[in-house]
Amino acid sequence: MLGTPLLPEIRELIERRNFSALQRIFNDWLPVDLAELISDLPENEQAILFRLLPKDVATETFEYLDLDSQQNLLEALTQKDVTHILNSMSADDRTALLEELPGNVTQELLRLLSFKEFKIAKTLLAYAEDSVGRLMSPDYLSVKKDWNINQVLEYIRTYGHDSETLNVIYVVDDHGKLKGELMARELLLSSPEKKIRDIVSEDKIVTLTATQDQKDALDAFKKYDTVALPVVDSNGYLIGIVTVDDMLDVAEEEETEDIQKFGGIEALEEPYIDLPIPQLIKKRAVWLVVLFIGEMLTASAMAFFEEELAKAIVLATFIPLIISSGGNSGSQAATLIIRSLALGEITIRDWWNVMRREIISGMALGGLLGLIGVFRVIVWAMVFGQLTLQWVFLSLTVGISLVGIVLFGTLAGSMLPLLLQHWGLDPATSSAPFVATLVDVTGIVIYFSVASLLLGGILL
Repeated sequence: MLGTPLLPEIRELIERRNFSALQRIFNDWLPVDLAELISDLPENEQAILFRLLPKDVATETFEYLDLDSQQNLLEALTQKDVTHILNSMSADDRTALLEELPGNVTQELLRLLSFKEFKIAKTLLAYAEDSVGRLMSPDYLSVKKDWNINQVLEYIRTYGHDSETLNVIYVVDDHGKLKGELMARELLLSSPEKKIRDIVSEDKIVTLTATQDQKDALDAFKKYDTVALPVVDSNGYLIGIVTVDDMLDVAEEEETEDIQKFGGIEALEEPYIDLPIPQLIKKRAVWLVVLFIGEMLTASAMAFFEEELAKAIVLATFIPLIISSGGNSGSQAATLIIRSLALGEITIRDWWNVMRREIISGMALGGLLGLIGVFRVIVWAMVFGQLTLQWVFLSLTVGISLVGIVLFGTLAGSMLPLLLQHWGLDPATSSAPFVATLVDVTGIVIYFSVASLLLGGILL
């Protein structure tokens, strides 16, 4: 970031009220860099610096600011400045701001909008929170099929300044129904006299609807590798567009939510540092309680084998080794499958192929760890001069148990996400802690069951 190294110098100039020097510094800065600098300043200095920016630069910079800095500026700036910013912002960025503010604040800000912008804002805010409608921008260019390339270029020069993107131009009929799309490359490489109908195909239009979930839009952008997609109503009329920069924000939110869920935490609606501590505790407590209750089953399983444990206390030595291996293998499998589901590499229909692969992997990994476990027990007994038939059977108990537990861990970690997907739930909910807890309980049962079979009459 450009602003960080200069932050002490910037703050010194603000304190000295040397505004002309500040303006000279910012002449060549991009809005995104200005936004980062303003966000790093104390709240009482953010408005001072923001007021120095030219109006057009100020609006674009405001769109890049984080929510806290935006709210701070809305409170610090004059009503005239706030009115200009809100009316100049792109519709989708303004919607993102308004939907995060308290309802009474949103209503006050809506009253500052012009009639045209007020209608747009109310329309977009009327859509569901995670719908495509909330991301949609009404700022796009549309042309008619009977226009030639020269007419389109002239139209772009006249009205293109306010468009969200110039990479794609949309073709509509006289009533506004979407008929095709024209890429900038096609436009620039075509003869000036050529008609739009001659270069546009109506068979290749990929569209979104305003009521679709944002995740569906994200999947469409990934699949078709495009910079913008049109949004149509139920009758096929063009009502807006969604651009790839909005999808990057959605992708970040989705990935963050999955990572948090995978760690056994409810998804955070706010940045970690801004979330009130009571809310942070609540988000973490639910899964901790669930996992704690699950671990009680582990204690119950150990209590069930209390007699065996009392006869051969040495069995307790290898419990952490046994159950941690199962939990680790389950977490690995869950991570692989959840990510593959998210990327569309596998679907529920691939469950048998996944299970087959995990059975083979589980047996191989369990066998590897089992051999290491056997070697460890034998070497330990030899070092202390205690190698007897009992220790040989104990090593076999550890080795066979590891094969069974690792196999179960890989199957549990791979199948749980697919089951949750089948039930319409989020696969990320089968988090690593949840899989580990499940495998812990099962690991104790497997370990002591194998010990009862192999060590009966020897140690037990």
